Amino acid sequence: MARNKSLETSGKTVDIAVEKALEELKVRKNEVDIEILDEGETGGLLGFGRRPALVRVSLKADIVTPDDTSDDDFDLEDEDAEEIEALEYDETDREEGEETSERGFAAAENAMLDYFQDVLSGIGIHGRIDSYVDEEGSLHIDVSGSDSGAAIGRHGETLDALQYLANVVANKYVDDYLRVVVDVAGYRKRSEERIRDLANRTADKVMATGREMKLKPMNPAERRLVHICLREHPGIVTYSEGRDPRRHIVVAPSAGVEVIDDKRK
Repeated sequence: MARNKSLETSGKTVDIAVEKALEELKVRKNEVDIEILDEGETGGLLGFGRRPALVRVSLKADIVTPDDTSDDDFDLEDEDAEEIEALEYDETDREEGEETSERGFAAAENAMLDYFQDVLSGIGIHGRIDSYVDEEGSLHIDVSGSDSGAAIGRHGETLDALQYLANVVANKYVDDYLRVVVDVAGYRKRSEERIRDLANRTADKVMATGREMKLKPMNPAERRLVHICLREHPGIVTYSEGRDPRRHIVVAPSAGVEVIDDKRK
């Protein structure tokens, strides 16, 4: 005979909180009613103000759980026994380095927020961290606050390293590639505006003189931005020359120039 069971659980996201309840009740998602009591808060001050999600998960009236039956009621088939054993698998049993079972965009975003809280608080940066998704599906992590220079570094080198690691962390949780863009105190936004301005001024000079011009060496992300900025510019073509770290873009009149490299990166 089924018993009425209701359980309130919390987690970093609604999905995680629900999964905790399902594991404790030893049931599937289609066997319960889910009430979201609090969706939680993923932003907030670094190390402060983050509120976990809270849900109430209740067994449907006609559901029988393993706890409601005696050993004499039925014998488990091998497949059923394996499934219940998997449900009882505790987080503390996870081997070091074993990949998390929580996957998807929400899990990736949550892992990113945790990662940046740990890193930034570890180097003494206090401020606010926010996340959003742009029209291209890229996940943006924006950090604002005082004393943020240590997270930017010389010419943005530390920021680029943080962004690289952010992409590594996030893409452990998704099957398709997720692009993560990290900005601290608006540094990347200002840098991108300067690059766009440089690209447009250079294109105007090339059009006026009819001669190609070479830009200073840039990293792959900066080169990609120049290519995107000028790809619709009439009479202009861009391509890359050299090897990193001295790889640079050439802006040239479009007639007779073969476009190569970087543009699809």
